[in-house]
Amino acid sequence: MKNTLVFLKGKKTTLRPILESDIPLLMKWINDPEVRRFVKRVFPAMESDERDWIKRLHDKSGSDIAIMIEVKGKPIGTMGIHGINWKDRTATTGALIGEKNYWGKGYGTDAKMVLLDYAFNVLNLRKIMSRVFAFNYRSLRYSLHCGYKIEGRLKRQRFSEGRYWDEIILGLFKSDWLPYWEKYQKK
Repeated sequence: MKNTLVFLKGKKTTLRPILESDIPLLMKWINDPEVRRFVKRVFPAMESDERDWIKRLHDKSGSDIAIMIEVKGKPIGTMGIHGINWKDRTATTGALIGEKNYWGKGYGTDAKMVLLDYAFNVLNLRKIMSRVFAFNYRSLRYSLHCGYKIEGRLKRQRFSEGRYWDEIILGLFKSDWLPYWEKYQKK
């Protein structure tokens, strides 16, 4: 597959803007029960939902940034910086690797490190947060690997698979992230 757009480039991944032509992939991923269980979405995604989401990204005046993650030109998922608070210099990150054969191979970590570099060194944000459901061990592990620290836990916050799960709140300051960034660059 030919990659023509590059917004950010990692060692393993390329990050580019999400396009309307990505809508069929977005629908495929978010409607896949194995993928969907790790996000808050519970209702079926329809084409109009995804089209509206992409349109809202452009209407939010810079409070949300969403990008497509590609490996050798193949889209594998999405990642974003959400709820940017320009006064307090904070935001939340989120990710979805929709192509399951790319799970657990370091692509999310690579994309997240590049996105954090952008958040801290281009947008000048000072703190990035993330939330993960306690059963999502892969997401928790990769977030910790990128330097996030556990700041709190919302007990029995998320209902999934017949029970309530804790939601873990993670935070990352630029100063705490810099050693992780230096290590990433040396690899």
